[in-house]
Amino acid sequence: MSGDFDVKAKHSSEEALQKWRKLCGVVKNPKRRFRFTANLSKRYEAAAMRKTNQEKLRIAVLVSKAAFQFIQGVSPSDYNVPAEVKAAGFDICADELGSIVEGHDVKKLKFHGGVTGVSEKLCTSIVDGLTTTDSDLLNRRQEIYGINKFAESQPRSFWIFVWEALQDMTLMILGVCAFVSLIVGIATEGWLEGAHDGLGIVASILLVVFVTAISDYRQSLQFRDLDTEKKKIIIQVTRNGFRQKLSIYDLLPGDIVHLAIGDQVPADGLFVSGFSVLIDESSLTGESEPVMVNSENPFMLSGTKVQDGSCKMMIATVGMRTQWGKLMATLSEGGDDETPLQVKLNGVATIIGKIGLFFAVVTFAVLVQGLFSHKWQAGTYFRWSGDDALEILEYFAIAVTIVVVAVPEGLPLAVTLSLAFAMKKMMNDKALVRHLAACETMGSATTICSDKTGTLTTNHMTVVKSCICMEVKVVDQPTKAASLVSEMPVSAVKLLLQSIFNNTGGEVVVNKDGKREILGTPTETALLEFGLSLGGDFQAERQAVKLVKVEPFNSTKKRMGVVMELHEGGLRAHTKGASEIVLAACDKVINSNGDIVPLDEESINLLKVTIDQFANEALRTLCIAYMELEGGFSPENPMPVSGYTCIGIVGIKDPVRPGVKESVALCRSAGITVRMVTGDNINTAKAIARECGILTDDGIAIEGPDFREKSLEELLQLVPKIQVMARSSPLDKHTLVKHLRTTFGEVVAVTGDGTNDAPALHEADIGLAMGIAGTEVAKESADVIILDDNFSTIVTVAKWGRSVYINIQKFVQFQLTVNVVALIVNFSSACLTGSAPLTAVQLLWVNMIMDTLGALALATEPPNDELMKRSPVGRKGNFISSVMWRNILGQSLYQFMIFNEISSREMEEIDVFKGILDNYVFVAVIGGTVLSQIIIVEFLGTFANTAPLSFAQWFLSVFIGFLGMPIAAGLKKIPV
Repeated sequence: MSGDFDVKAKHSSEEALQKWRKLCGVVKNPKRRFRFTANLSKRYEAAAMRKTNQEKLRIAVLVSKAAFQFIQGVSPSDYNVPAEVKAAGFDICADELGSIVEGHDVKKLKFHGGVTGVSEKLCTSIVDGLTTTDSDLLNRRQEIYGINKFAESQPRSFWIFVWEALQDMTLMILGVCAFVSLIVGIATEGWLEGAHDGLGIVASILLVVFVTAISDYRQSLQFRDLDTEKKKIIIQVTRNGFRQKLSIYDLLPGDIVHLAIGDQVPADGLFVSGFSVLIDESSLTGESEPVMVNSENPFMLSGTKVQDGSCKMMIATVGMRTQWGKLMATLSEGGDDETPLQVKLNGVATIIGKIGLFFAVVTFAVLVQGLFSHKWQAGTYFRWSGDDALEILEYFAIAVTIVVVAVPEGLPLAVTLSLAFAMKKMMNDKALVRHLAACETMGSATTICSDKTGTLTTNHMTVVKSCICMEVKVVDQPTKAASLVSEMPVSAVKLLLQSIFNNTGGEVVVNKDGKREILGTPTETALLEFGLSLGGDFQAERQAVKLVKVEPFNSTKKRMGVVMELHEGGLRAHTKGASEIVLAACDKVINSNGDIVPLDEESINLLKVTIDQFANEALRTLCIAYMELEGGFSPENPMPVSGYTCIGIVGIKDPVRPGVKESVALCRSAGITVRMVTGDNINTAKAIARECGILTDDGIAIEGPDFREKSLEELLQLVPKIQVMARSSPLDKHTLVKHLRTTFGEVVAVTGDGTNDAPALHEADIGLAMGIAGTEVAKESADVIILDDNFSTIVTVAKWGRSVYINIQKFVQFQLTVNVVALIVNFSSACLTGSAPLTAVQLLWVNMIMDTLGALALATEPPNDELMKRSPVGRKGNFISSVMWRNILGQSLYQFMIFNEISSREMEEIDVFKGILDNYVFVAVIGGTVLSQIIIVEFLGTFANTAPLSFAQWFLSVFIGFLGMPIAAGLKKIPV
């Protein structure tokens, strides 16, 4: 049975998700119970849409290829600009733009004058982008072409949650009982006396419904906030002649967007310029083969990903006019997969529900049999009054209420409540949870594989040392960089600046305020800053040559390069990347006189010693090289891999983030192993790992190429000891994660920022993508986005994960104790005395404290530092632990009500009051419960069947209840 309620934290099959739903018997309110589970029918719909898109696209490409054969004889099309478009100042309508891009219609594009022609008809410039100074034109553009947002379902109002809370089967039956009770009661005892029982039940039902609805409504608002946050994507755009960052939701047709590896295409558009652009369309069409985009095939579709290269594109159609918009509108209704704990607790609720149903039927039978035997003995067997009917109705209401209390509907919902609370708080702590299950899983994490750059370090990079023309110099200040220029041969300076400013993914631009700004990754920014401090001019260097081919950096090759056509004629290639890799591709070097000499053994050793020296000082090292391409070059061919001339080596400083060392120590005390996986040089990695406290004396640092060569037997010995993996490829990272998970049963969290990290993020139990440095592809494969790219935030996520897990355990312990007690008390009393001690109204009150309020109080406890002193649960831990069974059974023997809630705050600690005032929700719920209890007992006796108590009786009741706390403390002493 329990195996049927097992789903994975990630990538569960549709069959598994369907299976547990079918097995959920005894559900009081399906609407509420299954609210936060995936909508499988919407997912099937989305899959069908993908299939249709794939077919449409295949036909469009075939048609456009056929049209291309006959393009020479283009006859003027019969396209007429609609009057409202003309009046708004444009010469092409949204439908025409859509049919060009979606239909891959080369013929129509040619008719409109190509990309440049379309840009003129859209009143934009492919160089300066849109002009947004004229607000009227901007508004007209939005009216004619729409905005870049997809249709979303309307937020549900509070009254919908009230209506859904009323769908509870047991509450409906109790409502009917209350109605009948009112009719019979008023008929037999008159209005005042006869209406008590019925009105009491109605009031209790309304109270339960409203408290439930308020809790659910607040939860839905938290999820909506998170959803909005998840969809925020920022992109580089040129508007008014300036490069700037913009939300994808602000894009309009005519905008010029800059895309690089790992970016998501934000709307349908046309390729303007760029190099080696490969597009992955699988998210839109399910087609895994990447598509080459260039001026011959300029069509780019929203939602697809840039797999390689970089380009500028012009937006053509946006929002719901794109296929992606329609697909996303459906997909967003598909919802998140349910989490393993939600499913497990649905299983627990189902089993207990069936037991409760059995007890309810037996209790009803026993009570009715008691009434019958009483009437038999009194000889009134054939005389039935309204009172007898009311009594049977009361018994029936009690039986139904036993089902209400016995079915712990709140268990799976407490998981959602706790997760929603944690996700909202984690957002404030700079962690955005994309998948609910990640919160849960992170609490069990036993190992974290972290990147170095930007996660353990600050990502604020500066060039501090260089070895140009075989001379090592410190260049950590602009004055030192200026003196370096005066000491270097002119020819070498010229080559160095040409390489820095042309072989780059970054850019030096003038921003809106007229200030110089450097755009690009931190490494590129550091190099461009270095080039500028040497007196270089970015624009002048770019205009002096024509780029023929660009190979962007990727983490497999660990280098990037460009081929350029020089003003004076001839072709030249520049490359830069991981020092030992680029140096191995060199056979010549520029010496201190500026002469090009062969790279002999002595020079190679000198350069290798320099690389090691830089690396041991925790500097990232890059080698810069070039070659003349005398034999010509075709852009279709890959760049040369050898025969380069080494210009020099630079050492880049990237300081360790403050607080990382303490965070690593905290992980160690929590039983979580931290491993560093980086593409950097092994000596740089070791130096940083020692500084962070990751690399210890008994740990191993290994390079990716060595790791790849190891046999399975060697890996079994090696993997547990690996603390640093340097020069790793994305595949090495994936292999390490797979071994840790499958062979060693670890629960693995992995960080990643690049496109190539996607497989490892996907494979890991928890994928953590970087919010600042991460690409859209990495973020989409991740479960949590670390918004500030900081390792300490990852530790905060682990702390919250543990908090969620333990809070849910506390609530389960509390609820199961009350379940057992309420069942046993009512059942045993019915069997022994023939009457039930708790009326329907009293049971409903107990249920509300237990279900909704108990969940609110216990499932929202914030994390404390003690959590990180325990060892992790890991993959094999039982959710309902032996400690919990000890507490549940021990308390059930004694306990009845409120104090159990306080005892449930800690499962093993004796002092349950520690930090109690930190959780205002807990204090408010307990305070509210106590106050309500007093009001019900003292003033609402007629409705709740209670009598006011004297001070001595109150004292005795509180004392008897309080005894549960020392009993709980005693139970915690029992070893498990």
